[in-house]
Amino acid sequence: MLAQAIFTNADAGSIVSREPQHAPTWAEARQLAYHCANPLPSSSVTLREAMGRSLTSPVTALGNMPHYASSAMDGWAVNGGGPWLLTTAGSPLAAGEACVIATGGLVPTGASAVLRKESGHISGHGQLTLRHDAKPGETLPGRHIRPAGEEALAGEVLIPAGTVLNPAHIALAAVAGHDDVQVQRKPRVAVVLTGSEVVTSGEPAPGQVRDAFGPQLDTVISQLGGEHGGQRRIGDSYEEWMAALGNPEGSPPDVTITTGGTGKSGTDHFRNAIAALGGRLLLDEIAMRPGHPAVLAELPDGRFVIGLPGNPLAAMMTLMTLGEPLLAALGNKPLPEPGLMTSGADMDPDPKRTRLVPCTFIHDLAFPASRTGPGMMRGLAWADGYMAVPPEGVAAGAPVPVLPLPWTALDPATQRGRHT
Repeated sequence: MLAQAIFTNADAGSIVSREPQHAPTWAEARQLAYHCANPLPSSSVTLREAMGRSLTSPVTALGNMPHYASSAMDGWAVNGGGPWLLTTAGSPLAAGEACVIATGGLVPTGASAVLRKESGHISGHGQLTLRHDAKPGETLPGRHIRPAGEEALAGEVLIPAGTVLNPAHIALAAVAGHDDVQVQRKPRVAVVLTGSEVVTSGEPAPGQVRDAFGPQLDTVISQLGGEHGGQRRIGDSYEEWMAALGNPEGSPPDVTITTGGTGKSGTDHFRNAIAALGGRLLLDEIAMRPGHPAVLAELPDGRFVIGLPGNPLAAMMTLMTLGEPLLAALGNKPLPEPGLMTSGADMDPDPKRTRLVPCTFIHDLAFPASRTGPGMMRGLAWADGYMAVPPEGVAAGAPVPVLPLPWTALDPATQRGRHT
């Protein structure tokens, strides 16, 4: 829990109580982003929509499974030890009678067993007899009959709440008679891409930059547990910022992520737009690099807004620092915690700031990637995770906190030896 000077759950307005020069640490910012939100309510979805979702209410058997006694074999339903006189399928069987039955077929009233097709012989007079080479016990009571309730009885819990549904779970729910299930709702995340200098295709001219966010943010949001809420492109004017944040397109998102505009120059409008909309800043800057000019805010209608810096690597590290915890909280998931790995290199100190450094895993060591400036993406493209280097630095051979990237979806320990 953060110190009371940073925030309290009872009064989120007190979250930003530090002076700007005393910005929260990286670890404090992650905790703040996680604890400022409550889980979203559950929702009912069809089985086709439920794959990979977290169940909030248990799935129970609506009736016995199977709900009738059925045949486990192709052959004949028989009454007694034989021989048997064949009769019409679907009629109750009297002693000494038999009828044709297929695998899964309803066992008729009076049937004592099912005789496999390979074990019976029909004479020309419509009489069924047991073959001489039939296995012993073929006509014992209950043989080759699947009794009602063999898999589950009515009311029995089949899939407990909290289960992340896989294809077999979906099939089980369908067999149990369900069309819909209750799952944890995923946060809906909209993206506002800003900057009049940004181009979306081709090679940018001097003074222009290619859009690094539009092609990949929806995928990363999905990997972090969110649902796509649409993308919107705006220029650099205050009016465009107000329109984008105040009047979101489509269904209202739970979270809006903006790119750029989080500095404090006259052309950066994030803070002014939030204030004009009656919102409040929950966090204003983080003692980390890259990504220190990050902002987290809440609007009066409960929507959260995350302001990412404009530089691509700085933006991604901010998304991991604030977006991952916030989406985890809204999705009723635990806060992802860093693991410790051994640093493969000396990492210099940076007083009062945590450095987030993309890294690769070689055997049991984490090595910093090259080309990891705030505006670079090359190092991140080949990284397995990122180090959270504390302000005092880390010596080679010492432990360093490491978190996996969402697209690796693996614990750092499981990545060992990937690069050899």
